[in-house]
Amino acid sequence: MHPPETSAAAATPTDTAPRASSRGTSSTTGSSTPRSSGDGADRNNFRDRMQTYADFARSPEGHAALLGFFGAVMITFGGLGAGSVRQRDPLLEAMNLSWLRFGHGYALSSMLIWVGVLLMITAWVRLGRTTLGLGNRAGAAVTLNELRAIVGIWIFPLLFAVPMFSRDAYSYLAQGALLRDGFDPYQVGPVANPGVLLDNVSPVWTTTTAPYGPVFLLLGRAITAITGDNVVAGTIALRLVMLPGLALMMWAVPYLTKHLGGKPTVALWLAVLNPLVLIHLIGGVHNEMLMVGLMCAGIALVLERHHVAGIVVVAIGVAIKATAGIALPFLVWIWMLHERERRAAERAAADPNAPADPSSTPANGAPDAAKAGPDMPHPAMTFAKIAGLGLSVFAVVFVAASAIAGVGIGWLTALSGSKKIINWLSLPTIMAHTTTWITPLRMESVLNVTRALCALALVAVLVWTWWRFRHSEREAVFGILIAFVGIVILSPAALPWYYSWPLALAAAFALSTTTLMVLVGLCTWLMLVFQPDGSIGLYNFWHVAAATFAAVVAALSLRTVDPLRLRSTPQVETPRSEVAATASRP
Repeated sequence: MHPPETSAAAATPTDTAPRASSRGTSSTTGSSTPRSSGDGADRNNFRDRMQTYADFARSPEGHAALLGFFGAVMITFGGLGAGSVRQRDPLLEAMNLSWLRFGHGYALSSMLIWVGVLLMITAWVRLGRTTLGLGNRAGAAVTLNELRAIVGIWIFPLLFAVPMFSRDAYSYLAQGALLRDGFDPYQVGPVANPGVLLDNVSPVWTTTTAPYGPVFLLLGRAITAITGDNVVAGTIALRLVMLPGLALMMWAVPYLTKHLGGKPTVALWLAVLNPLVLIHLIGGVHNEMLMVGLMCAGIALVLERHHVAGIVVVAIGVAIKATAGIALPFLVWIWMLHERERRAAERAAADPNAPADPSSTPANGAPDAAKAGPDMPHPAMTFAKIAGLGLSVFAVVFVAASAIAGVGIGWLTALSGSKKIINWLSLPTIMAHTTTWITPLRMESVLNVTRALCALALVAVLVWTWWRFRHSEREAVFGILIAFVGIVILSPAALPWYYSWPLALAAAFALSTTTLMVLVGLCTWLMLVFQPDGSIGLYNFWHVAAATFAAVVAALSLRTVDPLRLRSTPQVETPRSEVAATASRP
């Protein structure tokens, strides 16, 4: 199974002719040996590579890559004072930089972070225009490999930052230490294991049991066994553990476009290079990075008819975070569709004159996975077999992981711990706040009712979505996308990085420019409504207003350069092909 073509265009004759001529001249003198010819070829290859890098650095996408890199550097340095810092930081004290956490130092650190975030958003939107060929970048082009390289450029500084926009990393380390020290994280919270790691856990989570799967607890135990109670080393190690999830996303998201109709470069730009994803999932150190990467890779494998392998990969994702399990029922439909296609091919090979399967829906001619027909006379039995096999594969993976970790399934009951989060990103909270404004009812009692109502609505949405989107591979994946959106909106609590779940799948579909503009605005707004220290900015009117203004500008900037008309003359950016041609002239 090979990914879509990502190789750069071949060099033009004008680029290669002078080098070929020089090599030919040297060979006719008779003074060069095979070894010196090889050395000359190596030097020419090195020179060609350096020229390629130089051309890229001078191109619009190269400028955007550097702009995003400097933004990430600013976030990293600003985070030392205004990020989700430790309660007591002996490293800063030893470097005489503790002043960054207070007074004017804190203000300076905050400015560095926000300017860095805005630089990354600006660079991302510029890359989007290049990828889409919009604005003044008609004729420009960027390849998948270049976008993947930019991902590495942008995340490198973030690997060494303090946790940004969230304190979850400290909870991950404390839960891993619980398992390391002989406690069951599904039975007790971090408070049972006092120490440096506990000191940095957000107070609301100190008594909460771990809501994550056994594989993630095993990773946490391994990290804390190596780094001990060193918070800095543990945080960096957590980020390194997340990198395989990022690598899986960089492969799987573009690959999904092969089946879902999108453009690989646009998918990678929207779902991976997105500052909401990189700053929150890498900078903020969230296990969604692993979960989403595994889920997307599993879906891609199932679409390529590697059904068992795909379910194994998704099951590992569930063993990181339970949310990935939403994809499994939809993957059963895809497996059934593939089974129907296999039987149809066998029937046609055996009898070329056999009539077509009439179980296709009249709307789009796609087979109905749940409808009986010549190729699948008993779909209920087939469903039971396939679902049973898929469930068995999932159970084996999960039981093995739980046995290795020495824990049970207590994490299922801990999932309710998210109810402690109350913010305006979830519909139940919005409904509760609105009700208290127009009635004398108290927030606590109303919130319980709105959450219960939305939970019932969520169950209905999930069941309807699963049954409705069963007619094709594309429909089934779209059903997973709708299910994730329903969970984010209707669940008791939502956080900005939760939107990375549906975003990874949405990016693989063919999206209009207007839809992309809406997504750019939404991602920008979600990126800006939380504070760098992890606190919620949604209850500050001016913070929300500024985030909304920036989101609107970012959305408009995807289509129009300088939508606010701040420049006196329009700036025209030269595509890299023209930059390279100009550089090659004598």
